[in-house]
Amino acid sequence: MYFIMLSNLILTSIFLKYIIKMLDKIINAYPDEEFLIADDFDSAIIGVDEKSMKLIYSVKKCIELLIIDQLMTEEESIEYFEYNVSGSYMGEKTPIWCYDNF
Repeated sequence: MYFIMLSNLILTSIFLKYIIKMLDKIINAYPDEEFLIADDFDSAIIGVDEKSMKLIYSVKKCIELLIIDQLMTEEESIEYFEYNVSGSYMGEKTPIWCYDNF
């Protein structure tokens, strides 16, 4: 389990710059749009829905971030995510959660 967490941490670190650049690219590509950004999940952004102009987040990456950053078990992170994050309605710009953890 520690090896998996360490591997995920290394992978997260490697791609963090790329992902943050992705968010910057989205914001720069649509300077007149306002996006609702979920706290602490910037590196889980995988795109934007151009029709609704909502950010799209990878649920798998969100769960991994909770495990690594909050030191939660997988079960705890899934429960926390479903109740506190994806289960929250934040208005018409509520992000899209892509369930890619199959």
